[in-house]
Amino acid sequence: MYGTSANVSERAVAAPSLAISTVIFALRPSVSSGRPTLWLPLVRRIREPYKDLWALPGGPLTHTESLQDAASRNLRETTGLAPSYLEQLYAFGGLHRSPTQRVVSIVYWALVQPTEAALADESENVKWFRADKVGDLAFDHNAIVEYALFRLRSKLAYGSVAYHFLGEYFTLAQVREVYEAVLDTRLDPANFRRQLKATPEIEETGEYLQGGKHRPPRLYRFTGRPGLDPDNRSTP
Repeated sequence: MYGTSANVSERAVAAPSLAISTVIFALRPSVSSGRPTLWLPLVRRIREPYKDLWALPGGPLTHTESLQDAASRNLRETTGLAPSYLEQLYAFGGLHRSPTQRVVSIVYWALVQPTEAALADESENVKWFRADKVGDLAFDHNAIVEYALFRLRSKLAYGSVAYHFLGEYFTLAQVREVYEAVLDTRLDPANFRRQLKATPEIEETGEYLQGGKHRPPRLYRFTGRPGLDPDNRSTP
């Protein structure tokens, strides 16, 4: 049993607690194939309830900070990450999310580039997991991850989303790898390239990616409006 200072009747009339959780997606190489796959950082709980289970980074909302500031602080304190863009995803407030008290969580999410993801603190209690292999998480965090994946895959229809995973300059093959990682499927390279080059917000830079064994691929950049919102509607 989980300890709590309030009995059942007291809990029934107590005001719900507010918490912040964050879902951070990044691309990392698959251990088996080396191809980019979708990963997210999780934090091991060190106290009850759900002690030793993995959970999304987060924590309580204080009286002196905004939702956005709380999300940034919790993420920084637990993982060391400071994404340049955080967006509010959804509010989760099921009656039985926590066995000790009623908790409503405001969930934020962000997409980070590999260089940002590499800055995350990793330890015995903070690790990266493949988004499709997180196992059993604390509270309802499995449902939160599933919903975030659903939203991410839906937002691939909007032009700017994939470019949050990439640097300022990228090859068309790198964009295809983002789509394949998020959708967890292989795409026809020639057809994808043809459709992507027809997207107005994709601009040739005149530069080439150096360092490979073959002919260097051309570099492109995204000229549309950044953000996870649905206002950029061009799609390959």
